[in-house]
Amino acid sequence: MIVADTNIISYLFLPTAYSEKASRLYLQEAEWAAPSLWRSEFRNVLALYIRQQILSLSQALAIQEEAEALMVDHEFSITAMQVLTLTDSSHCSAYDCEFVALAKQLAVKLVTEDKKILREFPEIARSLDDFLT
Repeated sequence: MIVADTNIISYLFLPTAYSEKASRLYLQEAEWAAPSLWRSEFRNVLALYIRQQILSLSQALAIQEEAEALMVDHEFSITAMQVLTLTDSSHCSAYDCEFVALAKQLAVKLVTEDKKILREFPEIARSLDDFLT
């Protein structure tokens, strides 16, 4: 199991420069976890794709449904104590720290392309390339 941040989940379902690597990651490790926050962040990404006319509303809804199916039973709540403790000791947002907190709670790696998370939490965060090698 890994914790995948919203960008990694997005790369799996949407056409991006990282999509091929996200697909390889899923083949290597198919059990992805995320804090419940991922849903709102993912919907925001889909909204951007709709506004840029990359996806239609019906396509976005289908992708949301597919992503939710992937994450069913792998969504977790994070306490304020966990998140705020991490924000106090880093320069990361509370949103980012939810993913870090979950990885720490589950004792697994967080896969992300977020440079700040990778820099602030090198003991737990891995880039796609680092995790795949």
